[in-house]
Amino acid sequence: MLSKAPKGTKDILPQETHLWQHIEDTIREVTRAYGYREIRTPVFEHTELFQRGVGETTDIVQKEMYTFLDKANRSLTLKPEGTAGAARAYIEHKLYADTQPVKMYYITPCYRYEQPQAGRQREFHQFGVEAFGAPQASVDVEIISLAMNLFKKLGIKDLSVKINSIGCPKCRPAYHENLKSYLAKDLDSLCNTCKERFEKNPLRILDCKAEGCQPVIKNAPHMLDHLCEECSSHFEDVKRFLKAAGFDYNIDPMIVRGLDYYTKTVFEIISDSIGAQSTVCGGGRYDGLVEEFGGPNVPGVGFGLGLERLLLVLESQNIKLPEPEPCSIYFVTVGKEAREKAFELVQKLRGLGVFSDMDHVGRSVKAQFKYANKTGARYVGTIGEDELAEGKLALREMDTGKEEKVAFKDIADFFITR
Repeated sequence: MLSKAPKGTKDILPQETHLWQHIEDTIREVTRAYGYREIRTPVFEHTELFQRGVGETTDIVQKEMYTFLDKANRSLTLKPEGTAGAARAYIEHKLYADTQPVKMYYITPCYRYEQPQAGRQREFHQFGVEAFGAPQASVDVEIISLAMNLFKKLGIKDLSVKINSIGCPKCRPAYHENLKSYLAKDLDSLCNTCKERFEKNPLRILDCKAEGCQPVIKNAPHMLDHLCEECSSHFEDVKRFLKAAGFDYNIDPMIVRGLDYYTKTVFEIISDSIGAQSTVCGGGRYDGLVEEFGGPNVPGVGFGLGLERLLLVLESQNIKLPEPEPCSIYFVTVGKEAREKAFELVQKLRGLGVFSDMDHVGRSVKAQFKYANKTGARYVGTIGEDELAEGKLALREMDTGKEEKVAFKDIADFFITR
């Protein structure tokens, strides 16, 4: 047990972290262009935050949360998603008193107890954006545009945008009654989870993936046919801004998302390249969330996407991300004094930002050259008795085999000017 990671977790090894770093760097580049700034919230929050925000009837709250009592007998939960914590921070630090909207993003680990599968772990990493204080439909499309721009910069193709509106507290109650009337005649055919949702939140039933529920859900009435004037107008604006941004989209009335805090716009960005796990990004508007947490009546909109899922898409489309820069110079040494000189030069070069290295294992000269070649070092600098006496190292460019002598005192200038 001591030498095996817990089920549903995965080590990200040194030979693959450059993939993650490239994605994270691209995220920061794109969010900067859209005016979103990073927020970092605690990895655990008070359990009630997720119960009230994510929703008592969701799978996350009912089945998937990692909840525990601390030493003061307080119930805490490892965050299963990022929005609730961001909304809590927005209220606690009175960010609503700042100029609106407040636009933020995060890259954070999240935790859900579910069956591990490709692209889905119990510990996973989520990139999300949140915009608080902007009621206009333009910001709904702004965050869709942000996500699509990120995917474009990463080289991902063949994505489609699906949108829906799930109304607001004004128009949703009447739709709930209509939906319940439809579902009531087939209530016995629904799974036990959906039977529990029937009274508390029938809209959640439309999100069920159980095979037995699918024939019933298929012909259920649509929220789009029951929108109030405000929600209908907002949805029309979303479509207009999508057209203005040049995005094709499909209206999918079955999109309701898996969290209770959504209102009005919901959307998903779909990839067909990873099979059944086709949603790579999902989000929407949550105008009542801040008020639900005890803050002012402030609108909000955002999305979340899993980085593990994103890596699957990149792999499925055979997209090669940039490899890390190789070592600029690897020193091969003969003898104790040569090692000390190489160590001195390595420290000097590293202080100037030049990636340099040397042997720390005690390899033979032949093995040092072999290791340098294996790591892809651009140059090998050899120091032995003759080089020490001359004050110069023998420098070989590994790609061309070209060799030259460079004075110890000039080695920094040699690489700084390259």
